[in-house]
Amino acid sequence: MTDALTISGLSKTFGGQRALSDVDLLLAPGEIRGLVGQNGCGKSTLIKVLAGYHDPDEGAEIKVTGHELHLGLPGSGEAAGLRFVHQELGLVDSLDVVDNLALGHGYKTTSFGTIDVRAERAQAKTALAELGFDLNLKKLASDLTMSERTMLAVARAVQGRAGEANVLVLDEPTANLPAAEAVRLFDLVRRIRDRGVAVLFVSHHLHEVFSLCDSVTVMRDGKVVTTRKLEGLDEPGLVELMIGRRVDEFLADPEGETTDFTGEPVLEVSGLTCGAVDDLSFTIRAGEVLGIAGITGSGREEMVPALFGAETRGGTVVVEGKEVGNGRPDLAMAAGMGCVPAERLSNAAFTSASLRENVSVADPWAYTKGGMLRVKREKSDVATWLERLGVRPTGDTERHLGTLSGGNQQKVVLARWLRRKPRVLLLDEPTQGVDIGAKADIHTLVDEAAQAGAAVLVVSTDHGELARLCDRVIVLSVGRVVDDFSRPRIDPDRLTASTLKKPARAEA
Repeated sequence: MTDALTISGLSKTFGGQRALSDVDLLLAPGEIRGLVGQNGCGKSTLIKVLAGYHDPDEGAEIKVTGHELHLGLPGSGEAAGLRFVHQELGLVDSLDVVDNLALGHGYKTTSFGTIDVRAERAQAKTALAELGFDLNLKKLASDLTMSERTMLAVARAVQGRAGEANVLVLDEPTANLPAAEAVRLFDLVRRIRDRGVAVLFVSHHLHEVFSLCDSVTVMRDGKVVTTRKLEGLDEPGLVELMIGRRVDEFLADPEGETTDFTGEPVLEVSGLTCGAVDDLSFTIRAGEVLGIAGITGSGREEMVPALFGAETRGGTVVVEGKEVGNGRPDLAMAAGMGCVPAERLSNAAFTSASLRENVSVADPWAYTKGGMLRVKREKSDVATWLERLGVRPTGDTERHLGTLSGGNQQKVVLARWLRRKPRVLLLDEPTQGVDIGAKADIHTLVDEAAQAGAAVLVVSTDHGELARLCDRVIVLSVGRVVDDFSRPRIDPDRLTASTLKKPARAEA
């Protein structure tokens, strides 16, 4: 029988750094294969190569049902029957179910060249019925539940009008689903499997891999470590394959004194509830760096927006004894908070504005006198901060931010807040998408902010970064704390193993 998917000799290099190294993978028709590994192991890069988003290095070969793909061409995989459901789903909220199903495949038309609405509705109803579920075809995607949205995305991927689906890639499809709805999704995936479609299931939730998959491929450091049947393997054994160390090696407590912060509390959070986060409480003292770890859907992503007021929240947030208003970033800033969000380009960087404007935007009144902006003073102060943070190239405060590298853009966003001398600094994925040199520089800036007495919160999927920066790390799973580590117990492998835990209520 011809393999549904064949990958051989697949490598991918970014700027001299290997993200994938000689990856080989075979997937049989009707097989559900789990793809697991730590953050940064190469899973996402592999999927982006399959989708045509990245060009692989020379020498790679990918075949779908024996037919070679034209690598680097986004439409090549679709035509061969390679389909994707990404974590973001790719639905258009303002369109209804019928239109979302038609996206990417085109509409049936009448003899007059107009959309054949009746045929489209019939096609949509058939596509959904073939997968064993029903949706209100007139409902907007924005009005669907997360389970319905996910199933709509799956139906769109495998519906017949795009040709036969041979391989379905599911990238963290349950990240935002409650457990009961994940079960419904798994039933749907099995029905698709029974039609002979091979499924590549990417997930951090190892219990889901054991529940759904026939086999598993483990990646580490850009390479395939092993591919094997799940029979005879348990979760601790799978974690060991992912990390490359025996579990008991990093579970044993290391020697050394735990750092004890005795200063006054700066940030006190009580009963925080937002999104997946459920009744979370913690305190950060002056000079302390607290890390937040957790897989997608753990509540990690909601932490910084909730604390800074970008999302409404339950519970109380107190800075130096004064409660901060809910859902008001201006009040958070007035209380002494600074925030570097995860999505720099969409939520923090004004790429068409100057470096001067990007740095001073959080407090332009500092450069006014008599209601007039003193630009000369503003330029001088911003230039000092850019030099202090090592932003390159130097000396031009009027240069547009969009002309800088990602690492230098991130330093500019940090300068925006550091010049305000924040009492609380909230950092969400502070070194995501920056080079090694910029990463080291940013880590030094975080150290200096803590040494100056700020309370620092670092949310990161880079467990090495958390081990490097933090005095304490809280690990979240399904919105609850499953572990709380202090130095010297903060170890990247220990954090990885901890993020894969389920809280007691989820086990029940």
